[in-house]
Amino acid sequence: MSVGSYEADFDGSGLRVGIVQARFNEDICHGLRSACLAELKRLGVEDEDVLLTTVPGALEIPLALQKMAESGQFDTLIALGAVVRGETYHFELVSNESGAGITRVGLDFGIPIANAVLTTENDEQAEVRMADKGADAARVAVEMANLVAAMEELSDEADED
Repeated sequence: MSVGSYEADFDGSGLRVGIVQARFNEDICHGLRSACLAELKRLGVEDEDVLLTTVPGALEIPLALQKMAESGQFDTLIALGAVVRGETYHFELVSNESGAGITRVGLDFGIPIANAVLTTENDEQAEVRMADKGADAARVAVEMANLVAAMEELSDEADED
């Protein structure tokens, strides 16, 4: 038996990327953004193919992603934000609802979304993770955009037969 496979493709050339960044926990979000943009550039995504928008906080990210997805102008999307645990239940609410909303947009529109909304116990944990998570979001976005494109080509080929 011969098993086919798809190798991970991290070539960002020609990909159009939409990024939604929360402004709440601003220093952490700036760190996520800097690392993400640097990694996108390293992967071959051109500056003019990236649109960055900001929103007040993590709960607003899904709506902005939805509007980007509706536009049909992007191959992949990235969510950047930080939710740091406080002394109230609000942390769980924001973490769960933003995550569910981000996932729903990706599934509803069939567009890959790299979720880099950190959920940490404190600022120190977020600061330690922000650079790696930002860069990882860029890699995930590029890899998944290329995977979706490859899967769509397979579907198109099957339709032609």
